[in-house]
Amino acid sequence: MSDALRPMARPRLYEQVLERLREYVADAGLRAGDKLPAERELAQRLGVSRASIKQAIVVLEVQGAVEVRHGGGTYLVRDTLDVEPVDKLVERRRRLPDVLEAREALETKLAELAAERRTRQDLDALEAALAYMREEIDAGERGVEGDRRFHAAVTAAAHSSLLAEFMRSIADQITESRTESLRQPGRPGRSLGQHQSIFDAIDLGDPRKAAAAMRRHLRTVAKVRLLAWNPEAPEDPPG
Repeated sequence: MSDALRPMARPRLYEQVLERLREYVADAGLRAGDKLPAERELAQRLGVSRASIKQAIVVLEVQGAVEVRHGGGTYLVRDTLDVEPVDKLVERRRRLPDVLEAREALETKLAELAAERRTRQDLDALEAALAYMREEIDAGERGVEGDRRFHAAVTAAAHSSLLAEFMRSIADQITESRTESLRQPGRPGRSLGQHQSIFDAIDLGDPRKAAAAMRRHLRTVAKVRLLAWNPEAPEDPPG
């Protein structure tokens, strides 16, 4: 039977708000650091409820495009509001818990094995990754590449070909979770400190301590704004 007459999806009102905000930022020539109009003003000018405005702002915040300062308004983080389509964001939100669960299971064991099996060369690679991430953060970046290098170095130090293959099989999903985590305010510096704790335990050759440090780190990674977002939150009718 043809699928052509399946029920049509209704566009979410806040998605239309997102497009209008993107156009407004471009037309007004706004840049990173500039402030968006207040939610009340946006609701009045667009003829929608504040609930729709709030939901649109949350989507922008989740994607790191704006910073919401409680009591101080909403500010651009980038020069544009060209962000990921909502449907892709919803799909990423759906699969993220499974990815984070897999990371905790695999990487906790990898850290434990790394503490048992690491060589001097492995420790040098871990230290180099820490230094690279520190340089990124000092330069105002999020430390994404340094984070990737550090976790890759832990995997290499475990000297487990099968676990390394498992990690490669979910590399794309891990990249998503890394990017999601490091866009959280204050997260890059905290992540670097947790990496240092993992390294210290591996350097000491303490498997239990290394596993615990990695577990704590990955549970921090799991605390992201995206998972607190409800894409189907009710939108009140314009009032």
